[in-house]
Amino acid sequence: MYSAKTHNPALAAALIAVACAFIAATTLIAKTLATPQFGAPMHPFQIVFGRFLFAFLTFAIATAILRPGLQRPHLPLHVLRTLGGWAGLTLMFASVAHIPLADATAISFLNPVFGMIFAIPLLGEKVGKWRWSAAGIALVGALILLRPTPDSFQPAALLALGAAVILGFELTIIKQLTRRENPFSILLVNNAIGVGIASVAVMWVWIWPTPAQWALMATLGCAMAVAQTCFVNAMARADASFVAPFTYGTLIFAALYDVLFYSVVPDSVTILGASIIIAGALLLAWREGRRVHPKPDHAPL
Repeated sequence: MYSAKTHNPALAAALIAVACAFIAATTLIAKTLATPQFGAPMHPFQIVFGRFLFAFLTFAIATAILRPGLQRPHLPLHVLRTLGGWAGLTLMFASVAHIPLADATAISFLNPVFGMIFAIPLLGEKVGKWRWSAAGIALVGALILLRPTPDSFQPAALLALGAAVILGFELTIIKQLTRRENPFSILLVNNAIGVGIASVAVMWVWIWPTPAQWALMATLGCAMAVAQTCFVNAMARADASFVAPFTYGTLIFAALYDVLFYSVVPDSVTILGASIIIAGALLLAWREGRRVHPKPDHAPL
């Protein structure tokens, strides 16, 4: 039986900060693998394959060492959730190959908004004026980041927008899974199924990686495993409304990595669009924090 963690907001904030750093690092590694820096540029399918393979190996090793109590998984939900995660990551990694990390990351922050929209028909949730207002503000920020003028429009930004839509759908499935299973079981099964899906997709685009590319894919998978673990443990130690604002630290790390590794400095459009998206998301988090929620049986994922 899964037992709840002790409430510790300070530790939760620290864990989320670590998760943000590793999540931004995964997009940086994906961007690097899509360039000819260490070998032939990799297709997003192959990058996502590396992410799932090495994340699964990390969790499998942890399972062998820690021997946590595992539950019988709800396979249809897991497959649906993993298909969404695979598709969303593929689009996200494809987008960062062509646009700055900060832009792609900011647009990806729309996934809670789309998650809210999908929760209406799928979970039967009611959405009031505050939630719709927050969603509208965030979408305005995304429109700015898309730069919808003939001279500045970034088609690759639509890939990041597509990723946000799909990952928003995935959030609704995760919410259903956390009512049934403990977080470690969800992560292990998710990555196991992800390896299977990614293995089929990668057959059509496979190129043999160089030793450096193998090392980067391994680092990508391990970084994602660390990020997921930190995120799950943070959510287990504090309310979601407290944790949510800290997740926007990912944008800071993404912008920092862009400057350090690609000498890309965020321009005024990026700063404005990202600020508006974050403002909408923070409004949503603040409103959620004022609502009374029943205590969940399991920690959110």
